[in-house]
Amino acid sequence: MTALSPTLELACDLIRRPSVTPLDEGCQELMMRRLAALGFAVEPMRIEDVDNFWASHGNEEGPVLCFAGHTDVVPTGPVQAWQHGPFDALIDEQGMLCGRGAADMKGSLASMIIAVERFVAEYPNHKGRIAFLITSDEEGPAHHGTKAVVERLAARNERLDWCIVGEPSSTTLVGDVVKNGRRGSLGATLTVRGVQGHVAYPHLAKNPIHLAAPALAELAAEHWDDGNAFFPPTSFQVSNLNSGTGATNVIPGELTAIFNFRFSTESTVEGLQQRVNAIFDKHGLDYHIDWALSGLPFLTEPGALLDAVSASIRSVTGRETTPSTSGGTSDGRFIATLGTQVVELGPVNATIHQVNERVLASDLDVLTEIYYQTLVKLLA
Repeated sequence: MTALSPTLELACDLIRRPSVTPLDEGCQELMMRRLAALGFAVEPMRIEDVDNFWASHGNEEGPVLCFAGHTDVVPTGPVQAWQHGPFDALIDEQGMLCGRGAADMKGSLASMIIAVERFVAEYPNHKGRIAFLITSDEEGPAHHGTKAVVERLAARNERLDWCIVGEPSSTTLVGDVVKNGRRGSLGATLTVRGVQGHVAYPHLAKNPIHLAAPALAELAAEHWDDGNAFFPPTSFQVSNLNSGTGATNVIPGELTAIFNFRFSTESTVEGLQQRVNAIFDKHGLDYHIDWALSGLPFLTEPGALLDAVSASIRSVTGRETTPSTSGGTSDGRFIATLGTQVVELGPVNATIHQVNERVLASDLDVLTEIYYQTLVKLLA
């Protein structure tokens, strides 16, 4: 049997730990031990029930390059539907590394560690600092993970100039897409109040379904903005609608709807809220909205970090990368609040969160080399 590369050995070790969010199952201890051996100052940060750590190497002078990621994974789904055990970490006959977290994102974590081990060995007196910000609460509520760590770092004036988040950004080939920003996410729970009654006597009731439907249709048809060169237009989606008692002869007294905006930098939270309220007011609804902001949009424009990452992808793979702001939210939204340039770069995302999650094993070695070359360009 062919020996595994150092990256694949570490990736398999991490995948075999069933760290379903918010559990870590020793992944961070393994990473911290390896970083400490390189001379990193390692600081565990357990916040509530979430394991996190911050580690840094180098001197206070010069720029700070941070690698960020998460050790937690989503649940497996039905184990019997997996071709191999979800935590077996097998490389199949097609050369695919199979297991929960292979793509999202234990493969990236392994690539980061191995790239930094090589870089520190070759450039022990590198410029600036290398840092790691690792959490086990990215796939969960994300209250006590990166967000909380960033708040602590901000309180003590830690500087992060550049950050590479190991989210699986690639679409078809490793490095073909990097995320240089993300849309904001604004959620809401809407309650529309009516008057319950008998369906045979509608004049004695007020049906909240009938009342809300035209307003929701107007929201769905609304043009919120045009987006810009970096972001697609803001989108609105209703994800849940609930009303009724279960009986066929009762007009419900209340309707609940859950909806979400994924918004560009062309819209603001306050502006979206005002426009939604104006539409509901126009339709004369008796309503209440609970808003929940998951994250503001952020953008890393072309500059030192994006240039270094793009050049490294080109030198390793021969391909040009495409910056993109598509997809869901990531922990990059919290790190960007420090004024940090943030780029997400990781393996192909085709099977993330799916049964039989897998990634081409050789891609992780390619990713390691890209991370290493980026370190060289920024800190050597």
